[in-house]
Amino acid sequence: MAVFTISRQFGAGGLTLGKLIANKLNYTLYDNELIQLLANKANVSPEWIVSMEKEAGGALQKIMSSLVSKSLVDRILDDSRGYIDEKIYVNLLHKIIEKIAKEGNAVIIGRGGQYVLKGRDDVKNILLVAKKKDRIRFIEEHYNLTHKQARQSVNNDDKRRINLYRKFGKEDFDEPALYHMVFNTSKIKLDKACELVCDLA
Repeated sequence: MAVFTISRQFGAGGLTLGKLIANKLNYTLYDNELIQLLANKANVSPEWIVSMEKEAGGALQKIMSSLVSKSLVDRILDDSRGYIDEKIYVNLLHKIIEKIAKEGNAVIIGRGGQYVLKGRDDVKNILLVAKKKDRIRFIEEHYNLTHKQARQSVNNDDKRRINLYRKFGKEDFDEPALYHMVFNTSKIKLDKACELVCDLA
């Protein structure tokens, strides 16, 4: 029972590759499902989790404090802290990803899986990168956006990715040594990448 984590630059095809791998190996794919699991665990809306992943700072703490009761936080963390901040989010994410990995046969898209599951023999970490122009074109084609919209989406998600990893205290997320395989999807097709990844299983 293997687990794959897929980290990717937006538009490099990470979700598409994740779907190909999950279909070929009959694994469970976790992407937006992680958002729902987080929302359920924290008793907040999925939209709030999406918003939280984009934001950081003092305003976030105020929002969290108003949405989640201290008693719930105490139950989640077995802790007596009297405030809620990004550490709660990271803690929940760790617990959920670790539970998914324990069950096995999973493909986890993004959200720091390569850090949360670091050092596990049953986990293989994959990174997808591509030239920015190719990522913009991929988003145009797969999400039916104009070139301007696709470019803005890529720029926005690049910033979101940086902010998300800062919550983990990490800045080396594109460092090849963190991964078992790194694919430049400007140079390799996703079906070939899928074939190579599945060999690791």
